[in-house]
Amino acid sequence: MPSTLLNKKELRDRRHKRVRARISGTAERPRLAVYKSNKFISVQLIDDTAQKTIAAAHGQSFPGSLSVQAQAVGKAIAEAAKKAGVSSVVFDRGGYMYAGQVKAVAEAARAAGLTF
Repeated sequence: MPSTLLNKKELRDRRHKRVRARISGTAERPRLAVYKSNKFISVQLIDDTAQKTIAAAHGQSFPGSLSVQAQAVGKAIAEAAKKAGVSSVVFDRGGYMYAGQVKAVAEAARAAGLTF
């Protein structure tokens, strides 16, 4: 008899699919997608209509704790977005709760000039 209980990853994937059904990035307003692992956090600016990544930032480039990484990644993606001519984005939290590292990335990106 198969179990109906889902693990954390399966639940996150379900939430992410549900969110992705509603939001999409364009060239003028790309999607700011967040992914986090146990060691690092990474973000990408994605144009879903052209299926291209405009810019990306990864926590591996910034030593320190996960919260420090998240703030640095948020600032780095905002600077990369400015270079690419992007000032407004759609935030995709990737099925994660808007707290901790995800919130730190969003706040750092907003402080560096991106609007959500």
